[in-house]
Amino acid sequence: MLPGTFDLIQATETVKLLTGLGEPLYGRLLHYDALEMTWREFKMKKDPACPICGDEPEIHELIDYEGFCGVPAREGVVPGELRECSAAELAQRRQVGESLLLLDVREEDELERARIEGAHWIPLGEIAARHGELNFARDRPIIVYCHHGRRSANASRQLLELGFSTVENLDGGIEAWSVTVDPSVSRY
Repeated sequence: MLPGTFDLIQATETVKLLTGLGEPLYGRLLHYDALEMTWREFKMKKDPACPICGDEPEIHELIDYEGFCGVPAREGVVPGELRECSAAELAQRRQVGESLLLLDVREEDELERARIEGAHWIPLGEIAARHGELNFARDRPIIVYCHHGRRSANASRQLLELGFSTVENLDGGIEAWSVTVDPSVSRY
């Protein structure tokens, strides 16, 4: 309930700022006591020494977080890192005829409910034992999917650990495929 309450307040403040109507919470702190169902307002003084909003601001833009945190800029994908593929990107890659393997790691009852045509099927629990079935595709991208993407991310990591180098997780799984690409694929 609390997140909903504060989301409502934030949305209201946004509308006030965008429309110029009402009095935004500038310089005020709103305190909500959910147990007592009371609201209190505190006036806050502006700090004249604040580096952002003070009398002589020193900060005028966002910092370079990658540089600040010591994280190098990403030129590409780090080897062994789990890559994601959107449903729209997969559809486009299939349409242009890219040679890839689509791997379904859902359970058999899910396979009976819905499937993406042309996918190879190995349930998640059998990946370690049956990964040899995928050796024919070691030089092709393997895009793994499940219902929403969590199990296929797990399977993708397993395949990377087993030496498959071009493995991608279908972001959002078959659900995203059905919603954004092919509505004829049943949702469940």
